[in-house]
Amino acid sequence: MTQLQEHSTTSQNLGSDQHMDMVARFSANNYEPLPVVIARGEGSWVWDVEGNKYLDCLSAYSALNFGHSHPAILDAFIEQARKLTLTSRAFQNDQFGPFCEELTQFCEMDLVLPMNTGAEAVETAIKTARKWGYKVKGVEDNKAQIICCTGNFHGRTTTIVGFSDDPQTKDGFGPFTPGFPLVEYGSIDALKAAITPNTVAFLFEPIQGEGGVVVPPDGFLKEVRELCTQHNILMIADEVQTGLARTGRRFAVDHENVKPDLVILGKALGGGVMPVSAVVGCKEALGVFNPGDHGSTFGGNPLGCAVARQALRILKEDDLASQSDKKGQDFRDRLRAANCSKIKEVRGKGLLIGIEMTPEAGAAKPWCKKLMGEGVLCKDTVESVMRIAPPLNISQADLDWALERVIKILS
Repeated sequence: MTQLQEHSTTSQNLGSDQHMDMVARFSANNYEPLPVVIARGEGSWVWDVEGNKYLDCLSAYSALNFGHSHPAILDAFIEQARKLTLTSRAFQNDQFGPFCEELTQFCEMDLVLPMNTGAEAVETAIKTARKWGYKVKGVEDNKAQIICCTGNFHGRTTTIVGFSDDPQTKDGFGPFTPGFPLVEYGSIDALKAAITPNTVAFLFEPIQGEGGVVVPPDGFLKEVRELCTQHNILMIADEVQTGLARTGRRFAVDHENVKPDLVILGKALGGGVMPVSAVVGCKEALGVFNPGDHGSTFGGNPLGCAVARQALRILKEDDLASQSDKKGQDFRDRLRAANCSKIKEVRGKGLLIGIEMTPEAGAAKPWCKKLMGEGVLCKDTVESVMRIAPPLNISQADLDWALERVIKILS
């Protein structure tokens, strides 16, 4: 046995405590995960290294809308991986064109600019808006402003954290990029007051996931669309977490039947097996790019494109939006009816569900740990909110099983 084989065999035999000790010793301390070490996943279920079984009600922050190890997605991945994985955009590949056509048709948009991670796609949307502002709208150079919202979470790059209002995300990472005024999320009056001749875009999440599963007031998105059209500014919807059927619609903006100028996609676009993201939008905005303006070595790679194409097929053929809508509404209604003593509010759309704890119940993290002890995995956000977001194709029986355990620990 070679040294490499011996090391691999030893790693496979490690227990959870040993794995967590290795992470503590050799990984930067930038996450505080629940104390579970997952070794295998299938559908809505995962198993840890000791063989204990858990229901995944986080879905990798909605990247696993199709569940773990979806057979059709794995088939597409393996078939393409055997043929061609990467060309860079220096050359064409036979998956990129079909991917662009199918994604633009799905989104009812004109053009797509592919990237890899959600944060990269947000950065791409920022560059698009600024260049459009200068080249099309006629804003004076270096004066462009993109209005953002309080409570936002758009990623972790230095530009993006610069317009966060969460002190921890900014601590120690300045100086920050100017040009991103903040307005109160869900307030159309605040947005109106912030618009100036230098405003080129409004960047927002149709539902704030990391912000606590915050749903804006009814009619807000329609008013945003009207205001952006009136003032000739780009409406940019960050649907990285809310898109691709998570909220019971194709996109969360579809709940109010509005069409943004740019939609930012990621997470579930890669089918849970590849990092794939994109900005999809109108030709007027994305048409500002010229060769050399922007790019990504892995953006539009054939492996990611093949997986994303299969993910879009499953999304449509299995009608995951309707599944998410029905299951999520039923879950929220039944949880509210249970009148659990620890719950202050249940909110969300589709299978993006936020459970806010009462002040007496305290932080959500200890309750997530208790739920883990019952065999259900989820995660806290903004201190007091437990987020429930299982795969969209979860069976009703499995979802009922999870609901019983949520009610048990919070009653």
